[in-house]
Amino acid sequence: MKSLKKTALVLAVAGLPLAAQADLKPLEDAHMSNVTGQAGVTIELETKLSIDEFIYTDEGSFSIKDIKIGGANRTDLFEEITNFRDVLFGGANDLIDNIKIDIDVAADGDAIINIWPITAAPIDFGVSTGNWSLQGATDSTLLASNFSMVGAFTKVGLHIDTATDTLNLKTQVGISDLDVDVDFLALGIRDLKMTGADYMGTKLDGSAANPSVLTLGANIDMDIYKSTRLADPTQDALAIDLNTFAADMSIGDVLVGGTSIGSVMLDNLVVENTTMRIYGH
Repeated sequence: MKSLKKTALVLAVAGLPLAAQADLKPLEDAHMSNVTGQAGVTIELETKLSIDEFIYTDEGSFSIKDIKIGGANRTDLFEEITNFRDVLFGGANDLIDNIKIDIDVAADGDAIINIWPITAAPIDFGVSTGNWSLQGATDSTLLASNFSMVGAFTKVGLHIDTATDTLNLKTQVGISDLDVDVDFLALGIRDLKMTGADYMGTKLDGSAANPSVLTLGANIDMDIYKSTRLADPTQDALAIDLNTFAADMSIGDVLVGGTSIGSVMLDNLVVENTTMRIYGH
């Protein structure tokens, strides 16, 4: 009987990844012709990695030591979500796993890449690092230390449009807990949380928030492509357009000089129509 109940529970939440990862919109006939009968490649993945030191060198250097990326290895992610917790966050380990990558090439040449959870659970992750520092010929500065972050993805979608030579990224990612010390400012951040705009406080429409696996991810939509510099249109630049960023964000403790000065809450933070150009000098 217990086995039967567990099976029923898994079936009840098995549809959550699809609902969490796709906008439910009717498809027109033209779109259906590109979807129906598509053949592609599916990759299932689990991994973790570590890097002793990342160094970027110009005249001086910027370095990050002891980088580790893997699973969250915690069962207390997004503690406000109580329904189906054992199914959603019960499998704690240090691997980024539960990942299925679907790769398709449409008839018009566009590449469509979707990263989904294999099961009903979101894709949890953990990132930690050692010291972040600036190093010159005679001086060095410790920028940050004790960085750790755990969270989960509910959606990652990439679309390379051959008509416009644009990479579109749409993702929903939540941070359950982030801690860091910004040493050169004597500043500490504890228990930073970033979720979807409907998770904490109030929803974007003003109604009460609804913490769930469907709302835990901040909504991010951006385009990346080759363009020109804003200051000099004759020169090339990497363009990043942030179409939408919608999130709730809270910080449990802000430390200055090792002493808490309080907490911070940002309800319904929305950034839109933001353009950035990147190039060397």
